[in-house]
Amino acid sequence: MKATGVVRRIDDLGRIVIPKEIRKILHIKEGDPLEIFTDREGGIILKKYSPIGELSEFATEYAETLAATTGHITCITDKDTVIAVAGGAKKDYFEKSISKEIEKVLENKEVYTSKDNNEISLPIVENDNRERKFNSQIVYPITSQGDAIGCVILISKDPSKNMGEVEMKVLQSAAGILGSQMEI
Repeated sequence: MKATGVVRRIDDLGRIVIPKEIRKILHIKEGDPLEIFTDREGGIILKKYSPIGELSEFATEYAETLAATTGHITCITDKDTVIAVAGGAKKDYFEKSISKEIEKVLENKEVYTSKDNNEISLPIVENDNRERKFNSQIVYPITSQGDAIGCVILISKDPSKNMGEVEMKVLQSAAGILGSQMEI
């Protein structure tokens, strides 16, 4: 564990305040669920809870199926990180924080598409600096009970492989299935 040097008192209802600086660093917003753990030394560990992260094994298998079916790189994210990658180099995306642009797509619960290199390609992960240009890309939010909990992303680097209505429907279906798994 890393010490922060911050000390807080528990109020009469058993609450503590997580300092704004720490919330900002860890991307914790008002209403975000936190999971509580204890360690052997009596410490309490708070971790941002990712409901879709509970499905990481299923998400990985689903990403592999989507990549094999579509021939495109497939990423599945929660609200903070990429939790599954298939069809491309995992080291480029897996367990990396999503970019601010992808966060905005999630926030707005809108589908993003770029059809060729003439349009802007969204960076998938932080610090991508828009250096990587994709031939085409679709970002489809995963919603559960009205909240965006992640997204499914198809990426094509191959100029001969464009995405269209079929890929959009495949992602719509994938996002629906992943979202419905969270409601079970």
